[in-house]
Amino acid sequence: MRAIVETDRLTLRILDATMAESVLAYYKINMAFLQPWEPLRNDGFYTYETQFTSLALDAQAMDRGEMLRYWIYLKDGAEPIGSIALTNIIRGVFKSCFLGYKLSEKEGGKGYMTEAIEKIIEIAFQDLKLHRIEANIMPHNLKSRKAVEKLGFKEEGLSEKYLKINDKWEDHYRFALINQAFDA
Repeated sequence: MRAIVETDRLTLRILDATMAESVLAYYKINMAFLQPWEPLRNDGFYTYETQFTSLALDAQAMDRGEMLRYWIYLKDGAEPIGSIALTNIIRGVFKSCFLGYKLSEKEGGKGYMTEAIEKIIEIAFQDLKLHRIEANIMPHNLKSRKAVEKLGFKEEGLSEKYLKINDKWEDHYRFALINQAFDA
């Protein structure tokens, strides 16, 4: 997989464990903003060691073909402003994955995430030859819903108490995008 891909305004990079300090800085800056959208984080999450280990585990999962995670940078930026990932990549007759993403609070509302999602869709369908991408979004996350709908994801239904977010089981709407060109 390409370690670096670009869009009009962004650079998406696969990071190795040596970039743990940058990832830690991202999480610390966005701690309060991300809290309502992510699992409950203890103080241990906000350490260099945890981020180093997380990046190393990501690399192993990518080597196995189970996931793909890019960290998002502005083209002229030195620090990440978010990340986007395809996880639980399943081959065989399913050829499917889950889409997950996060963006810095200060960069919201500028269309960056839509741009990054559009690129990851291209990679999923053209490079990875996947048939389906699924995104699960809490009902009150209207910005996230708008981003996937803009790119053609269709709502498939509500999954009750789907994920434990910020220490509470949250419902999620299930959205999917099907690779219409898929014929293999």
